[in-house]
Amino acid sequence: MKKLVIGAVILALAALGMGTVSADYMPEDEISFAMSGAYPPFNFVNVQGELEGFDVDIAREIANRMGLEANLVTTAWDTIIGGLQAGRYDTILGSMAITPQRLEQVNFSDPYYVSGAQLLVETDSDIHSPEDLDDAVLAVVVGTTFEEEANALPGVSEVRLYEAEEQTLQDLQLGRVDGVITDRLIGLYMTEDMGLDFRLAGELLYEETIAVAVHQDNETLLAAINDALADMKEDGTYLEISEKWFGRDISGN
Repeated sequence: MKKLVIGAVILALAALGMGTVSADYMPEDEISFAMSGAYPPFNFVNVQGELEGFDVDIAREIANRMGLEANLVTTAWDTIIGGLQAGRYDTILGSMAITPQRLEQVNFSDPYYVSGAQLLVETDSDIHSPEDLDDAVLAVVVGTTFEEEANALPGVSEVRLYEAEEQTLQDLQLGRVDGVITDRLIGLYMTEDMGLDFRLAGELLYEETIAVAVHQDNETLLAAINDALADMKEDGTYLEISEKWFGRDISGN
């Protein structure tokens, strides 16, 4: 009976992400990176059913420099931090911005790119900046920093929440919403590289610094990731990946 009780307690702790997860460790054979898989061009599933994007290339290069295999994990964005705390994966490398609230839950690497929040509208829209919003319906992905910003903007009557960026852009294209708040680099990618009938409305709403998240107490893994990122930037590999996806250096350096 005691063994059954102890086993139940261990399972309960594992479900809560407590007690069974070693806070400070280095992966031995492979390192897992979590992302939504629905955030093009950073991480998304292509027509062949394969995960690709800027984040994916960065993750694989980090793993390579650590002598490990990269295990790419897709999961819902609004529960992604809970998964890290519960030990379901080693890191989050999915374009997560550093915020004071998240710093209370995870630790962040040195930034691997800098961007910001951007209002995106259809090309023929009367909205040319956030100041033009009037009884507007905006789309954002749930659990992002964009959600709070959308709710705070004057002239917004409704904020619709979506599980994936592709859904927000689809509804913008279909005219179901007046605008989308997304990452500026995504907006540039959609308008310049994909040639979609969108445009940027105004300047950045605010700047964001993006980094890799690890368990709050995992200093060993954090140091190894920072070393890999520094080496990538120093030898030009980071720039090659950045130019592949955006035609520019997005490091912010």
